[in-house]
Amino acid sequence: MVVAKLVCAILVMEIIGSRLRLGVDGLRMNYYLMSCPLAEPIVKNTVTSALQSDPTLAAGLVRMHFHDCFIQGCDASVLIDSTKDNTAEKDSPANLSLRGYEIIDDAKEQLEQQCPGVVSCADIVAMAARDAIFFAGGPVYDIPKGRKDGRRSKIEDTINLPPPFFNSSDLIKMFGLHGFSVQEMVALSGAHTLGVARCSSFKNRLSKFDSTHDVDPSLDSNFAKSLSRTCSAGDNAEQPFDTTRNDFDNDYYNALTKKAGVLTSDQTLYASPQTRGIVNAYAFNQARFFFDFQQAMVKMSLLDVKEGSNGEVRKICRQIN
Repeated sequence: MVVAKLVCAILVMEIIGSRLRLGVDGLRMNYYLMSCPLAEPIVKNTVTSALQSDPTLAAGLVRMHFHDCFIQGCDASVLIDSTKDNTAEKDSPANLSLRGYEIIDDAKEQLEQQCPGVVSCADIVAMAARDAIFFAGGPVYDIPKGRKDGRRSKIEDTINLPPPFFNSSDLIKMFGLHGFSVQEMVALSGAHTLGVARCSSFKNRLSKFDSTHDVDPSLDSNFAKSLSRTCSAGDNAEQPFDTTRNDFDNDYYNALTKKAGVLTSDQTLYASPQTRGIVNAYAFNQARFFFDFQQAMVKMSLLDVKEGSNGEVRKICRQIN
């Protein structure tokens, strides 16, 4: 398994590297080589230390990166605090469960001491997600750096995040608007191999589901009972997406094949003929999932990046300069 992961990683890094050595949109793998050579070790050590204390934060860092990139691009807008004049993205109901902000703050503080005004918060978020995936047992991959931080963060923009009740057609359409293929969408959904969902996001599946079914028929009956027990503790009760909540593996896809997807937007990937074959492939072959996932993550990290005067390098990640 270790050899397979290393071979997979080398192949992906060669494919991506050949495309990005000269930079895509001005980004480069070695962007901080001269200006802040310790940037990546500082971020990795900060993430590793935090996850050793609390491995559940890996899911938070990965989700933070996703929620950042899908709103105005990968520009760390998700980190900005609200003010009396503006309600920011992080205070949207869709983002209230995000965790790990203190890890980003810690890394940024160290980087500002090492090389002031050089490393963007957007790059820190992207690197932290990558390092969290590796810490949890997932694939190793590199990403180009050089993103600038955005100056806009508004709660109304979070309408562009995929909600938990989306079906496969909705997901294909939304991800397609960002340039992702169906396969890339299914691969990125595999990030749900880490973390939990709150009852409020799936309780609609457990009673009065539709005019002909009380319980969502795509749910295994025993798993539905398990979800009901979880929800007996209230809307904030947490349910792991799969049986290995802190391990990055393909157990998420195996759960879908057993009709044990927690969210509608999870189980729809197996229920739909458009995506079922991809789910089966990833459930059968973890190396294939890792390969496709890391390629999709690099692609996501390049969404609508800001450069030059279109962005800035924040001194404090929680506020615009």
